[in-house]
Amino acid sequence: MEAVLFYIISAIILGTGMAAVASRHMMRSVIFLLFALLALAGLYFLVDFNFLGAVQLTVYAGGIVVLIIFSVLLIHHIESKLSEASKSRKWMSALLSLGGAIAFIYVIIQNVFPAYAESTTTTTKTVGEKLLDYGEGGFILPFEVISILLLASMIGAIVIAKGEPKQTIKANEE
Repeated sequence: MEAVLFYIISAIILGTGMAAVASRHMMRSVIFLLFALLALAGLYFLVDFNFLGAVQLTVYAGGIVVLIIFSVLLIHHIESKLSEASKSRKWMSALLSLGGAIAFIYVIIQNVFPAYAESTTTTTKTVGEKLLDYGEGGFILPFEVISILLLASMIGAIVIAKGEPKQTIKANEE
């Protein structure tokens, strides 16, 4: 049963993720992104990573997507379409995506991932200490890099939502 649920959730993540990238309507892309993030939280809950699933729901699905929706609604018209990319950009994106997929698959094949027989319980206190730990096994650097990534995504969303500046035409300019 868990395997079937895993494949269903994975198909939802892949489908909504590809729809978010492929849609030319900005609001639809954001809604597809929301569903992809919600499905990803469901996947975390399925593999019993409850804390990570809760963080996914509150921070990403609850916070970032709402922020993107508000920036789209405040800056851009809802029904406007994004401009279509040129063929050279499409080919470059396809080649880079293919290269990334090949590198990802290569790393997965080359590494051995051990299966743990016993489940260990991690408390919220332990997660918080590891997030802010500078020592061995600490996650302060990835934590800060993710904050910069989120800032860049907010700026990118605002730049995309803002679009091209409209030129004003003066009626009596002669």
